[in-house]
Amino acid sequence: MNKTARSLKDDGALRPGAGREDASRARAILRKLSKCYPAARCELDHNGPFQLLAATLLSAQCTDRNVNRATPELFRRWPTAETLAVAPVDQVEACIRSLGLFRSKAKHLVGMAQGLVRDHRGSVPNDLESLTALPGVGRKTALVVLANAFGVPALAVDTHVLRLGRRMGFFSTEDPLKAERALCALLPSKDWCQSSHLLIWHGRRVCAARTPQCGLCAVRALCPSAAKR
Repeated sequence: MNKTARSLKDDGALRPGAGREDASRARAILRKLSKCYPAARCELDHNGPFQLLAATLLSAQCTDRNVNRATPELFRRWPTAETLAVAPVDQVEACIRSLGLFRSKAKHLVGMAQGLVRDHRGSVPNDLESLTALPGVGRKTALVVLANAFGVPALAVDTHVLRLGRRMGFFSTEDPLKAERALCALLPSKDWCQSSHLLIWHGRRVCAARTPQCGLCAVRALCPSAAKR
């Protein structure tokens, strides 16, 4: 078990205690979703850990599609942490102006790059504590990078995962950390990353926030919310 996996275990993300019935149902749902979305993956366009970190930081309160429209020019102008660390914030703002919260995100991007140069020789670290110490990098962003760039067992909880997890009866909380712990207790660690992708893809395509398409849902027979609609 590597350092990050140990830290997830220590902070409760591997908390045991989930019922066998819930775990069995969760795994059955994910098996069905994996057949529906065999290509499920992170939909942020990136090449390497640095680009994924920057793109995920930009994705807060913004669609992946919009982020993917903005990042090609961003990465063309500042392709490394070293170049972004010395970029004028106003120029970064102009490059990502189409995204929500672009001013604060520009500051975080430059600060994140400066932190990478100062503390990690320009490379993206592969542990949770170091990632979340960077400006603008929260737990969800760090887990996305760990899981997708480094293959560390991690389950990132975004709004889709939170919504589907409640609808499917895996948890009742609206707290992302508690939701993460509940899901990690239900699923084997080798499936955490892909489970996050599958729930996100299903949330974007079928189980929408306002109008879930339960009639089209492949897991409706296993979902307590579908039975109420």
